[in-house]
Amino acid sequence: MHQMMRQTCRDYAAKELAPIADALDKNHTYPTKQVQELGAMGVMAVEVPEELGGAGMDYLAYSLAVEEISRGCASTGVVVSVNNSLYIGPILKFGNEEQKKQWITPFTTGEKVGSFALSEPAHQEGDEWVLNGTKAWITNSWEASATVVFATTDKSLKHKGISAFLVPMPHPGLSLGKKEDKLGIRASSTANIILEDCRIPLGNLLGP
Repeated sequence: MHQMMRQTCRDYAAKELAPIADALDKNHTYPTKQVQELGAMGVMAVEVPEELGGAGMDYLAYSLAVEEISRGCASTGVVVSVNNSLYIGPILKFGNEEQKKQWITPFTTGEKVGSFALSEPAHQEGDEWVLNGTKAWITNSWEASATVVFATTDKSLKHKGISAFLVPMPHPGLSLGKKEDKLGIRASSTANIILEDCRIPLGNLLGP
């Protein structure tokens, strides 16, 4: 199983990614077609159970996939990594069944990718959470269809007063800064996520 994943990703990276990696990076071009093809291969959701649309494999298989994809194109490797680990990971571990179906399954095919952001304060108003803050260096920001946002909900609890929220993108109160002109891995967008009275339903709280 692991050797098959490694070889499949190695072959794909050599044939489909390595020849275009320089151009993708130079032109800041997101590899839309390739990410969708990787989704069809199960690479965008390696650990996700099959019933949720994933490959149903383990973390070693995921690590091998990222290693081989990154061998061909570091930018594409980052897109794969963020979607699997930083976006899907917390939802898979802490989400309820409804959240998993809504926020994981559409992100297993490569048609949509997620991102991850740490914000500042959040507070509850009626049946909504209100998020504010700006976070820099958010990978996949310009292509993401959703983001997992961590925000402080109770300062008195210090690090234990931080909660995670599921925010669709685009969404009122959420905007993006300019794409950063990085030294490399430029086919994977990186930008600020700016939250200004961004309101989400109470049900978008991730975990207890």
